[in-house]
Amino acid sequence: MFENTLLLAVAIVVVAILFRPRFLQSRDWRATVTPLASIIGSGFLVAAPLLSHAVNSWALLAMSGIVLVAYGIGEVIRYNIRYAEPMLNEGQGSRLLFAIERFSGLVLSIAYVISVAFYLRLLASFVLRAVEIESEFFANIITTVILVFIALMGLWRGLGGLESLEKTAVNIKLAIIAALLVGLAWFDINWLAQAENEINYRPVEDWPYALGLLAGILLIIQGFETSRYLGSEYDAETRIRTMRYAQILSAVIYLLFIGLALPLLGDFHESRDETAIIELSALVASVLPAMLIVAAVMSQFSAAVADTAGSGGLLSEFSRRLTPGVGYLLVATVAIILVWSASIFEIITIASRAFALYYLLQCLVALIVSRGRGSLMQRVFFVLISILLLLVVVFAIPDGG
Repeated sequence: MFENTLLLAVAIVVVAILFRPRFLQSRDWRATVTPLASIIGSGFLVAAPLLSHAVNSWALLAMSGIVLVAYGIGEVIRYNIRYAEPMLNEGQGSRLLFAIERFSGLVLSIAYVISVAFYLRLLASFVLRAVEIESEFFANIITTVILVFIALMGLWRGLGGLESLEKTAVNIKLAIIAALLVGLAWFDINWLAQAENEINYRPVEDWPYALGLLAGILLIIQGFETSRYLGSEYDAETRIRTMRYAQILSAVIYLLFIGLALPLLGDFHESRDETAIIELSALVASVLPAMLIVAAVMSQFSAAVADTAGSGGLLSEFSRRLTPGVGYLLVATVAIILVWSASIFEIITIASRAFALYYLLQCLVALIVSRGRGSLMQRVFFVLISILLLLVVVFAIPDGG
């Protein structure tokens, strides 16, 4: 009873803070929320079970590596915001630069299509878990219905109305995450008070295989690149600064979550289930499963809407023939095909490869722009990140595959 009251109080306090005019009217906070919502949207609740399955109790170490890689990729995107964008906007770049940038836009739109399938398939899993139903068929049906709804809304009225849900969803999601972290900390204190309890750091038997699994869940830290495409609303320095804020804040949230969840996960690494954190959270407080389901549904829906809008717009821009409405319909159609032909773990891996390819192309953009401008260390850094991303594209494998 105490735990339920504590966590509800924490969520209410955080919601009250985030809905204060100071936050709602802050330009920097608005610019931070967009990438932050994506980074801690798609993968937050699946991160713990997937990492635990991949590397058991070494999940915190793995998460540390993932957020460091993400920050390094973010530095590439920030470099391109500062230096590549002006060249592209003013038509000063080479043909190769323009070709790579345009192709990266196409790859990103495809990556968004795949991530939409992942978001909504995950949403369906959480909804069914709420009513204690486990059925891949019904999950696919729910996902298809939502995709059709989003596509029809995009054709009929545009996605503006749906996108208005995003700000509210983000604030509520952050409040629930704060409550979850407090709940996990309280659980850990009581767990550690019992002398017989300890975290079992079993050795990972096959590190190459485990690294392949980790590469396959790069999607859980994707989203910071959205700052790259907010140029019509925010200047370059604002986007660079707030993108960095979003990455640092999300890294802190992810590391706290994974670290605090280790005692709760126990021997969970023997199985895999994208909604397992819901069931496990009941051990912390009986109110948490319901709170996490609300967070998951709002998070996945808002993220899917945002990526449908982004992908439809990018496809329309790339083709120069499709209208955004037709682009939304195309996105939904491809996502439906993907949902019915692949498991959620395969979708995660496909999306990770697609985003890794986009980030790889952005590294090439940075390398081209840095000729005669950047330092040798910068260029070496871009090359190292490129090699790492190429490995993800080639060797990422489905979790549990």
